Amino acid sequence: MAVARQLAAAAPFPAAASRARGVLPAAASSRAAPRLPLAPLALRAVTARRAVPVPPRARVAADDEAAVGDEGEADAARRAVAERAARKQSERRTYLVAAVMSSLGITSMAAAAVYYRFAWQMEGGEIPVTEMVGTFALSVGAAVGMEFWARWAHRALWHASLWHMHESHHRPRDGPFELNDVFAIVNAVPAMSLLAFGFFNRGLVPGLCFGAGLGITLFGMAYMFVHDGLVHRRFPVGPIENVPYFRRVAAAHQIHHMDKFQGVPYGLFLGPKELKEVGGTEELEKEIKKRIKRKGTSDVLQ
Repeated sequence: MAVARQLAAAAPFPAAASRARGVLPAAASSRAAPRLPLAPLALRAVTARRAVPVPPRARVAADDEAAVGDEGEADAARRAVAERAARKQSERRTYLVAAVMSSLGITSMAAAAVYYRFAWQMEGGEIPVTEMVGTFALSVGAAVGMEFWARWAHRALWHASLWHMHESHHRPRDGPFELNDVFAIVNAVPAMSLLAFGFFNRGLVPGLCFGAGLGITLFGMAYMFVHDGLVHRRFPVGPIENVPYFRRVAAAHQIHHMDKFQGVPYGLFLGPKELKEVGGTEELEKEIKKRIKRKGTSDVLQ
């Protein structure tokens, strides 16, 4: 206590004595209080520096830069769409040339073969009626039979062991051709072989072989125009698109690519019948209406 009194007496100010006792007087506390608002003032100063208003010219420049960026992206998108359309047009033109050349070549060869074969048969003045009837009958039979062969091969081979080739037909095509086109060449080999054998030989059997080759050839040409041209639009087909039954065929094959009925239909020309057997008639009618609507929109745009 004596030490505390000495310190209090020696202190020049009451605050010093109070600090010595460890207690601040009320006056000293009131004088120290004004220091507290300094922290909020500092925060307000920082906030004020952060909230500096952007000059109008800088804001306009930023808006212009954003607008230029948006215009650049739009131009890039338009160029990409135009390039894609040009590429697709080029692909269609390339395939069209190939289809027309092959069709004209095969058609002219088949017509010439039929003419010269029967002209050659009738050189002796005797008309081989049996051979001629057999040739034409087997031509029709082979053309119809190819539909059932194509249906079976499509289901049992193309969607099974040969899927690695046929898959290219179920993916977006990059270029005018696809690996699946090889099947057309594969079917053309026996057709040309049968035609050649029947053309260079006389008799009933060669006549039947000639008819079979002719029927396969006719089916292949019809398949190309309806499947590649009408359904997948690889080239324009003209008035074929307006034939009601071909429209149903195209819609049925489009449903095959949707895989709504486990891949049915696998055939082409009898596709609507296959869909009817699995209860897909209603879906077929919906797809036909969609195709008609798309065609109407396309005609308006053109």
